Amino acid sequence: MKSLHQILDTMRLPNGAYVASPSRDYSYVWIRDVCYTVLPYLTQPCDRYERAYHALFDLFRRYEWKIDIHTTKKPQHLYEYIHARYDKNLVEIDQPWGHAQNDAIGLFLWGVAQGVRHGKPVLRDQNDQVIVEKLVRYLGCVEYWQHADNGMWEENMEVHASSVGACVSGLQAVRLLADVPLEWIERGKQTLQRLLPFESDTKEVDLALLSLIYPHQVVDRQMAHTILERVAEGLERKRGVIRYKNDQYYYAGAEAEWCFGFPWLGLCWCWLGDHRQAQKYMDKTCSILPADGCLPELYIGGTDCPNGNTPLAWGVAMTMLLLNQVQNQGLSQAG
Repeated sequence: MKSLHQILDTMRLPNGAYVASPSRDYSYVWIRDVCYTVLPYLTQPCDRYERAYHALFDLFRRYEWKIDIHTTKKPQHLYEYIHARYDKNLVEIDQPWGHAQNDAIGLFLWGVAQGVRHGKPVLRDQNDQVIVEKLVRYLGCVEYWQHADNGMWEENMEVHASSVGACVSGLQAVRLLADVPLEWIERGKQTLQRLLPFESDTKEVDLALLSLIYPHQVVDRQMAHTILERVAEGLERKRGVIRYKNDQYYYAGAEAEWCFGFPWLGLCWCWLGDHRQAQKYMDKTCSILPADGCLPELYIGGTDCPNGNTPLAWGVAMTMLLLNQVQNQGLSQAG
């Protein structure tokens, strides 16, 4: 069996970015997916983390003209937004898509700051620094705190708590690197206070809310427990976690069960220091992990049949992260 690291490497491109999956439908580069996929390498003595961010910086440099426009003028059409996905050469794909995804930009900024804090050479030169500053102004221009975007699932446009929280997290994190008006952060926090524990006006419970706990850590312990309880009670299933009730993606009489929901829940419990719950979700993850380690995107609702997006880089990375956390906890207890 290949290690999870080896599986991720099969999806790594020469430029340092990652495709979301080697499948026909997902063999593209998503900003969000790349940022999540390299999280296991943030604390590892290798260059995979910074190389991925260098690739994303190169992407932003290529489309810097677009960012420049929308630091002062709000996008009016979806194609005007910073695109969410690209081909393997990091070039925009000429196809209509739900590109209004503020959470991806917030996550990128957060990831840059985390890399710097961990001593990773994420910023290569002044040009990268300028991109960070322009992305901050981009989020301010769109007024992310009240902006209806496509959200993590690239679907209906409304104000999503997960998107707002990612922006709050990203802007807070890059204050050491760029000038961030505190008012922009406070407005985002006010929106979270209004929305939570709901994801949006139409979704009371959503898997995307876990991002507010891990990796972004923008909710207090009480709200984190509330979110985890609501996700477990309302969305958890036998082979994964549904994204939200009545989700129609790969619907087959029941909502699709997303595999990375189990390790994501485990990572949230790790952050809260509940290692018993973390181990519980590690066990659940192992129960659905194929023998070859290639974790699928999802199991089609109510069946043991995975969809074709296998392995999903983001899900494999989440599994690696939780496995490392659980193992490290076991070593500390043994010591």
